[in-house]
Amino acid sequence: MYIDVAVENKSKYTDGLYTYLSNDETLAPGDLVYVPFGTSDKKKRAVICGIKNVSDCPEDKIKSVISVAEKKFLSKEMVKTALWMRHRYGIKYYDAFKCFIPSGKPAREGKEKEPYKNIKGSYTPPERLTDEQKAAAESITEAMEKGAQTNFLMYGVTASGKTQVYMEAIQHAFSKGKSSIMLVPEISLTRQVIQAFVGRFGKENIAVLHSKLTSRERYDEWRRIKDGKARIVIGARMAVFAPVSDIGIIVMDEEQEAGYKADMAPKYDTVDIALKRVSYYDGILLLGSATPSVVSLYRVSQGIYRLLTLKERYNKTPLPNIQIADMRNELRKGNTTIFSGILYNNIRNELKEGRQCILLQNRRGYSNFVSCRECGKVMKCPRCGISLTYHKTQGKMVCHYCGRMFPLPDKCPECGSHYIKHFGIGTEQVEEAVKKMFPDAVTARMDTDTIKTRKDLDLILDEFSKGQIDVLIGTQLAAKGLDFDNVGLVGIIAADAGLNIPDYRSAERTFQLIIQAAGRAGRRQHRGKVIIQTYEPDNYALKNAASNDLKAFYKEEIRLRKFMDYPPFTDIIAVNFTADDEKSAAITAKRCIEYIEKNCRGAREHILGPRLSMNFKGKDSVRYYIMIKSPSGSRNAHVFLLQEFSSILIQEKIKCSMDIDINPYSAY
Repeated sequence: MYIDVAVENKSKYTDGLYTYLSNDETLAPGDLVYVPFGTSDKKKRAVICGIKNVSDCPEDKIKSVISVAEKKFLSKEMVKTALWMRHRYGIKYYDAFKCFIPSGKPAREGKEKEPYKNIKGSYTPPERLTDEQKAAAESITEAMEKGAQTNFLMYGVTASGKTQVYMEAIQHAFSKGKSSIMLVPEISLTRQVIQAFVGRFGKENIAVLHSKLTSRERYDEWRRIKDGKARIVIGARMAVFAPVSDIGIIVMDEEQEAGYKADMAPKYDTVDIALKRVSYYDGILLLGSATPSVVSLYRVSQGIYRLLTLKERYNKTPLPNIQIADMRNELRKGNTTIFSGILYNNIRNELKEGRQCILLQNRRGYSNFVSCRECGKVMKCPRCGISLTYHKTQGKMVCHYCGRMFPLPDKCPECGSHYIKHFGIGTEQVEEAVKKMFPDAVTARMDTDTIKTRKDLDLILDEFSKGQIDVLIGTQLAAKGLDFDNVGLVGIIAADAGLNIPDYRSAERTFQLIIQAAGRAGRRQHRGKVIIQTYEPDNYALKNAASNDLKAFYKEEIRLRKFMDYPPFTDIIAVNFTADDEKSAAITAKRCIEYIEKNCRGAREHILGPRLSMNFKGKDSVRYYIMIKSPSGSRNAHVFLLQEFSSILIQEKIKCSMDIDINPYSAY
């Protein structure tokens, strides 16, 4: 009997399936074996991907399996999904399978590590579901009973009780003996979800998977899941690869978040993996959000997703009052501080009333854009429609998509003002300003500089929930999913910083962030307040966010996407070429474009680049990139051609690495 295996092997030069001989007729796809590999016959782990009775290879060239490490190590579905990932994302076999295989080794009996071991459940069942919650839950459970794979998008305003609907659906799957995966976009959100789920389902039925666990904890949780000891998995995006069988439902809370897109190899999109896995079991995919992505809303219009709607907060508390502060007027009044008059006064009043404040400055989305402080005009690329980034070393504005450069204007092309400035602001500056203006307030900052470990995050959130912190300053970590009783005010310090990042999604991400941040305010008795500070008060994303009008925002955004040929009407494929010297990277990128043009008719008009990556900070290496706007239906063809070109580079032993990122969430 011959078996085809994917070997645990990192080298791009030996990526492929290898055939071995075995006398064990009981072997099957998903079994883990040891095989001799390479010229030195080094012992390597390998996953069986296929079984066959004949082989094209000469008999004397085929090596034999050394031993069997573990049978049924991966399920047939997991093997199938890994092989699908390899072709969909243009990645190596090893990169696909390592998503499913835990690092580390089994613990000695009684030495297993259990994350969140001492966590206590905090679930209070509602007296009854609202009519909207009940209708949503019934739609999901009816689809589950029919056994037909169904995709749902649940749009629910903040505090509308989406988590309760998730629980109802998971409870139904659990009662039928099926497994469930509950995904959240940020590790910071897992603790509150775990507490609620432990309270309802019990700790013994729940396992947790995310990257902040130690390798020992991850392995032991992986083993508990595989052995069927935990049928409900909670975690960030890596939890989508949990070794569950017979999946009844996968839930993706805050489905619009960039955290669901992997930015390190393999660069997968979690929703793709989730849909592939539930399809195998005829399960349910449930996406939930107060601000669904433009792509997901488009899929609703195409009949791919069924829409469920929760329009009211479960406790009938009105949505917060959102106001826009025009920073141009503040400047004209002589106010050059970080805070507008209205935000300053509201912070002072909320603190006086004993309520807490959250001040948001999305540092992750920070970029030095160029703007007129007089009229708010932002300099954008006429070809790509995204904001230009100022590069001090070159003294020019650069488009991070097509690479075109423009001189810094002496005056604003809109109003003629000479008050042109490239600027941005960070959380540290905001914290300093708060301490200076409100010296009696207890402040805390929540960003990547202050959050180094899970304990750091848990400590800040715990202190804030107990009212020990008056003002919480943070990036988007502070804007999503957190439920605090006493937050009266949310301030968006510089909405322009997110609005003008060099990315076609900038308007969408800003709209989402404002709505999500606003949802932290006034979740109980009193009505919350939200202040948005901006130099572009007439921007459609800000105006629609202020009126909480998702429908109007989507209508305008989808029109622009179609006009500019951006997703969902195309797929953006970014291809990176990294080499020790600039010449090698540039030449290889140009060769790639020529190869695509030769083999794909009409490709030239859809390719941007090659361009030098201004943001890449490799040690002794340089990166060039190209971006392909792949029209609907041509994505697989482009990925196939890119894989072919990568094989050519390997055969020619070109010293330039190449990787593919489909629909990336960051500008290049």
